Amino acid sequence: MAAKLAGGGKGKFDLGQNSDINVTPFVDVMLVLLIIFMVTAPLATVSLHIDIPPAQAPTKPSKPPTYLSIAQNGQISVSFATGPTSTEMRPATLDNMAGLIAQSLGVPDPTSQQVFVRADQHARYGDFVSVVNRLQMDGYYKIGLISEEVQD
Repeated sequence: MAAKLAGGGKGKFDLGQNSDINVTPFVDVMLVLLIIFMVTAPLATVSLHIDIPPAQAPTKPSKPPTYLSIAQNGQISVSFATGPTSTEMRPATLDNMAGLIAQSLGVPDPTSQQVFVRADQHARYGDFVSVVNRLQMDGYYKIGLISEEVQD
C-alpha cells in the first residue's frame, strides 16, 4: 500500500494550459464590419436618370444588303436588289467589282456603306484575301464577313 504524500503539484481541478485560438473577438469584429458595409453601401452608389427615346420601327422597308460572294473556283459575284426582299447575283472581276458594288448600293457615297463578303467553304484563301484587299484599296472599309452553318 502506497500513499502519495507530496508530489506533482497538479490538483484534481487543474485544467492546464489552453493553446487554442480564441476566435470570438475576430467574429465580433467581422460582424460589426459587415453591418457597417451593409449600411454604407447603398449610400455609395451613384445613379443617373437618363431619358431614352422609345425605339421606333423603320417606316419604309429597307433594301437587302449588298453581298459579295466568292465561289469555290474563285468566281466573284455581286448581289443586286430586284425587290424589297429579292436579290440577283451578277458576275464580277477584281477590276470592275468596286463599280458594281457602287451600283448595287445606289447611294452618293458608297464607300461609307457596309459590304458583306461571303465565300464558299472550299474557296482558296488567297482569292478571299485579294478580294478584301481590293475592297480596302477602293475605299470600302466597312466590310462584314458572313458565316453560314453547313447543312449536312
